[in-house]
Amino acid sequence: MSTEKHCPACRSQDIYFDGTLWNCPACFHEWNTQKPDSENQNDKTGIIDAHGNELQDGDTVTVIKDLKVKGASASIKVGTKIKNISLHPGGADGHNIQCKVPGFGSMHIKSEFVKKA
Repeated sequence: MSTEKHCPACRSQDIYFDGTLWNCPACFHEWNTQKPDSENQNDKTGIIDAHGNELQDGDTVTVIKDLKVKGASASIKVGTKIKNISLHPGGADGHNIQCKVPGFGSMHIKSEFVKKA
């Protein structure tokens, strides 16, 4: 390897690549090489939808699964269009899209439950 690699969780240099993921035998952490490096965390690229399309700020997306909303009596239904999304990589618990959902208001959702419209 031309660049020195280490585990992002425990900083151990005793890591290996198994063909799809990097693995750390010291702390059992696994990570994907497709994620941005630590110096590129502010870069908003790399957020993809459920079908592998890259999302951008301002895109329109469609919900692909009924989503339950905490504190609401209804859920966001399949096919709901959400306009003008804002991407937030590293959001809490993987909720990396901020948007205004019609009938629900402003919230964060996961990119794995939407497709680019």
